[in-house]
Amino acid sequence: MRAAVAVLSLLVLAAMPPAQAQTEVRIGSASPLSGPGAHQGKDIENGARMAIDDLNAQGFAVGGRKVKWVLRAEDDASDPKTGAAVAQKLADARVAGVVGHLNSGTTVPASKIYHDAGIPQISPAATTPLYTNQGFNTTFRVVASDQLVGRTLASYAVTALKAKKIAVIDDRTAFGQGLADEFNRAVRRAGAAKIVSRQFTNDKASDFTAILTQIRSQDPDVIFYGGMDAVAGPMLKQMKALGMRARLVSGDGICSEKLPQLAGDALGDDKVICVVAGGVTGPEEARYAAFVARYQQRYKIPLQTYAPYAYDATMVLASAMQQAGSSAPAKYLPVLAKTRYQGITGTIAFDAKGDLRDAALTLYTYRQGKKVKLRVVR
Repeated sequence: MRAAVAVLSLLVLAAMPPAQAQTEVRIGSASPLSGPGAHQGKDIENGARMAIDDLNAQGFAVGGRKVKWVLRAEDDASDPKTGAAVAQKLADARVAGVVGHLNSGTTVPASKIYHDAGIPQISPAATTPLYTNQGFNTTFRVVASDQLVGRTLASYAVTALKAKKIAVIDDRTAFGQGLADEFNRAVRRAGAAKIVSRQFTNDKASDFTAILTQIRSQDPDVIFYGGMDAVAGPMLKQMKALGMRARLVSGDGICSEKLPQLAGDALGDDKVICVVAGGVTGPEEARYAAFVARYQQRYKIPLQTYAPYAYDATMVLASAMQQAGSSAPAKYLPVLAKTRYQGITGTIAFDAKGDLRDAALTLYTYRQGKKVKLRVVR
């Protein structure tokens, strides 16, 4: 009798419709989580994680099926070899897409691995033109390239700051040198200012006495620095110690909330001009401000620079999957290439190379230790 009941129970269970399976979609995040750039890299991870949590909270479905969104965050240590190893690790984990990397020097070598694996990659920070000039259909970015950043900063230095003599320093990384080269070319094309010195350091340096002394002898109005805030902070301190009056102009690598801590009282007011590759105006500003407030409430730390771009990159991947009805890269990649998405950082759409269409830039300075928005440039 017991056997008959057991058999009947099994038959009843077999006849019941199966519970809807929950598909797991893994998104990779790659950025420096250790070393001097860790605060910027963690900013990327935090932004991506906020998007993942929002997707799960919204019950965001793909192909009509429930989805569990999972973030797999990896540390590339701002090192090209480590970045390539991380990319292979994410490819082997069969992530559906990647948000990363931060540095141009890690983004470019990693991009070939993602391309070979057919995995879409959206960088929330890398600005080197080389990234999207490789002919890979898997490479995208939600920020402007060095060409636009360099032109914008050169124009501002010459027209707004009335610079006649400019010195240029870079950190010899793919990002720093590439941005400095673009700035240098744009200044020369403008013809209204002269490059009086071209110097270089490295991304781990802390003593700039020799190059700054040489530059001081030229008495420049502006010093352009291609690199990150971890170097720019000590550089500003040494510029002050040498009595240099020049303003420091740079890209988004130094345009962080941590720069005041790194530079101390050498930061001054209107001493630094920097640009972030993105920008919102009008009604979009309220959406951006709400995101910043939510970020700071959640993590109890200031938003640095890249979290909103990492958030948008994650949401763009998810939106493309939903529109395609699949998280399989081969199926949603064509949709991603044609996407138009209204994000925290503005409208996101890509050109044929994967660059952001109609990219905006935001110019900032620092006053009383706070980053102050000057204007948005398109």
